[in-house]
Amino acid sequence: MPNNIEGRGLTDRELVQLCLELEKGRCRSISNTLLETSHGELREIYHQWFDTCSVNQYKLFEQMEGKGWYKTAAATPAQIEEVQEFMQNNLHPDDHFDA
Repeated sequence: MPNNIEGRGLTDRELVQLCLELEKGRCRSISNTLLETSHGELREIYHQWFDTCSVNQYKLFEQMEGKGWYKTAAATPAQIEEVQEFMQNNLHPDDHFDA
């Protein structure tokens, strides 16, 4: 793939980054639509589409990460524990909804 010097096109990194951003946007759009859809069969269709686009998004992320183009910091055990405690203490459905 040509580099971006003198308008010759996108670099590989720019192209994959663009695809990743588009796929993330598609996931957000489909998930919002899924959450607002009440028809069972239509929900299933949107759910399948969401599964597909989330798999595609993760594959693009893995490709970028593998080439060193997308760096993420590993969570420490303390950070993981903090999130687990938050989820257990604040997001338990029984605390918010009556059966």
